[in-house]
Amino acid sequence: MEELRPSDPSWIGGHRLLGRLGAGGMGAVYLGRTAEGALAAVKVILPEHAGDADFRVRFRREAEAARRVDSPWAVRVTGSGTEDERPWLATEFVPGPALSEAVARCGPLPARSIRVLGRLLARALAAVHAAGLVHRDVKPGNVLLGADGPRLIDFGVARVTDATALTATDLVVGTPGFLAPEQATEGAAAVGPAGDVFSLGCLLAYAATGRLPFGSGAVDALLYRTVHEAPDLGGIDDPELRALIGAMLDKEPAARPTAAALDERIAEDAPDGSVDWLPEDVVRLIAERSAAPLALPGIDATVADDPGTRAPAPARRRLLLLAGAGAVAVAGGGAFAVREWLRDDDAAGSGGTGPRTWTIGVQADLSGPRAAVGRAQERGVRLAVDRFNSRTDKPFTLRVKAIDDRGATAGGKRAAERFARDRDVLAVVGPTDDPVTTAVLGTYDEAMLPLVTVSSQQLAFAARSMRSFFQAVPSDAVLAYPIRNRLVLRPDVQRLGVLLDRAGGQQAYQAGYFLNQIVVTTTDGTTYPRVVPAGTRELAPVVADLLAHRSDAFFHAGDQAGAARAARALAATPYKGPRMAMHTTMGARFLEDAGAAAEGWEFVSPCVGATAPAAKEFTAAHRKKYGGTPAPWAAEAYDAAGLVLAAVTALARKNRPPARSALVKKIAASSYQGVSRDYAFGEGYRLKGLTAHLYGVRDGAFRYLGPAPQTEN
Repeated sequence: MEELRPSDPSWIGGHRLLGRLGAGGMGAVYLGRTAEGALAAVKVILPEHAGDADFRVRFRREAEAARRVDSPWAVRVTGSGTEDERPWLATEFVPGPALSEAVARCGPLPARSIRVLGRLLARALAAVHAAGLVHRDVKPGNVLLGADGPRLIDFGVARVTDATALTATDLVVGTPGFLAPEQATEGAAAVGPAGDVFSLGCLLAYAATGRLPFGSGAVDALLYRTVHEAPDLGGIDDPELRALIGAMLDKEPAARPTAAALDERIAEDAPDGSVDWLPEDVVRLIAERSAAPLALPGIDATVADDPGTRAPAPARRRLLLLAGAGAVAVAGGGAFAVREWLRDDDAAGSGGTGPRTWTIGVQADLSGPRAAVGRAQERGVRLAVDRFNSRTDKPFTLRVKAIDDRGATAGGKRAAERFARDRDVLAVVGPTDDPVTTAVLGTYDEAMLPLVTVSSQQLAFAARSMRSFFQAVPSDAVLAYPIRNRLVLRPDVQRLGVLLDRAGGQQAYQAGYFLNQIVVTTTDGTTYPRVVPAGTRELAPVVADLLAHRSDAFFHAGDQAGAARAARALAATPYKGPRMAMHTTMGARFLEDAGAAAEGWEFVSPCVGATAPAAKEFTAAHRKKYGGTPAPWAAEAYDAAGLVLAAVTALARKNRPPARSALVKKIAASSYQGVSRDYAFGEGYRLKGLTAHLYGVRDGAFRYLGPAPQTEN
């Protein structure tokens, strides 16, 4: 909110004006307060337009139209002075973000949120239509997300359905991208309630996908696609929701459901007085806006001159804290409603007056094939942020924003786009595995948003995608060195047998290939490699062949099921030498399928054990918060967040976040002592050093045996 200017009135229509919320070609909008203390957004017309008779008629119609709408989901008019020397209109002040901002900052909404939003806005439109009106400009910028639900705002272009138009019949009224086909082709003459339903369908599609259903670009091309092409509803996976929005976007007005029918058709609950149907990060954004302290002047005890003309008097300042959640008095159209009226666009800024809370992002598989890894990493990051926020000398406050990419490249790209456009996000920890990481590198690279992965172990990524990407985990090639040290650099081993099972995919191939290479090139030992096709069930002949070629150490590169089959086959022979498998096979299935044959097997892992001395404090904090021992990858994510926080702290000045490019450079030059290892980055922002950890199956369970053996390469 800006200070009042000398030319601004200090009072209008019984409202003490406290500051400017915005201004445009038609007038200004102020934050006002009544004598009773209620806040309002007060729209005041400029003097040059106040003398225009046609403009006064349109402004009078806006006020009358807004007053006729009776719905808890449409912003309420609290007063107007359409015949005053300076015409004005006051609405309740809703201190929440526009839907356009919420989607831009937090990303597309889930299906349940879309259904609830659609039902509440359908009720608002039903009230509009029942009052004999058509809104004509339903769009994300004209929906505010208040602490007790959404509000449809801005009836500036609303029209009485049987009224004589004040505009030419061929004039397109509304916002391209949300206009119905009949509005685009026939102009104002085609305006009807069905057009509002079409616009609502566009709005819901945007909220569900983060993009307009008919694309963007030049207005002519956008209108052409609206009239002639099918909407793009890709990314809306819920079949019922997709069908609903598709019906709303029917080219024929008569084929679309009415707003009242939508209310009946959508079965999702529409809770009054809560926003728990929205994602956590959107709820947090609403709460921050609802509870933001606004610097407001005190009320003068008496007014001696004409309140409509006197200049603002000097006044003491005080803070009024708007309570969050259900306690907020829904008191107005807010800066976001104001911005939409003044600028007529969907680019909503933050609008807040208090300091922003900076964010550490977590992009992870939280519900897909590697959900256990993703959840462990999310917990590690949250513990690091909790630890930072508990400091009495902390220079700023942080929060965690986690997005579930489900271990899929499409979900990964959407998550990366959400993080990249949220300017409060300082850095992101993730993704969980190689394919998703590969898919999102370009997005993070373009945004220069630091991305720190602790579990994507691919050996190499495209050079152009390395500007902001930090691989804070040893690659499979690097892990080959401590495996070599454990299996080959010992007096009783001369030949390493390597069983490469294609069922383990690319990661198994890299692990087996590089281990074979470095043993041959860096030691006086030899190897005997065997490759078996994916799906090979019987490994006893392969194991027998490895032993027949005098293999006195054994390494399996593959998946859990294959490692268990190899363990059983090896246990059926007289072999008693060292045996090892990839760390990715350390799971319940290996223990269950291998049974007693699992005893004695070992693994070299990037993950520190919960019983390691360096992890003592972290393990205790994890047990206190989550009630259990940390899973693999939790400590590594904790370290990654700590690395980022150390760099941010070093760069932050006067509670201002560092530029993303500066943060990338700082992380790249940092040395950080973590729970799992010491962190420093070399060429391509790859982790330096060979630190890894040794595990073994002892008494039927995986046990942490300590740091994996290191030697010079």
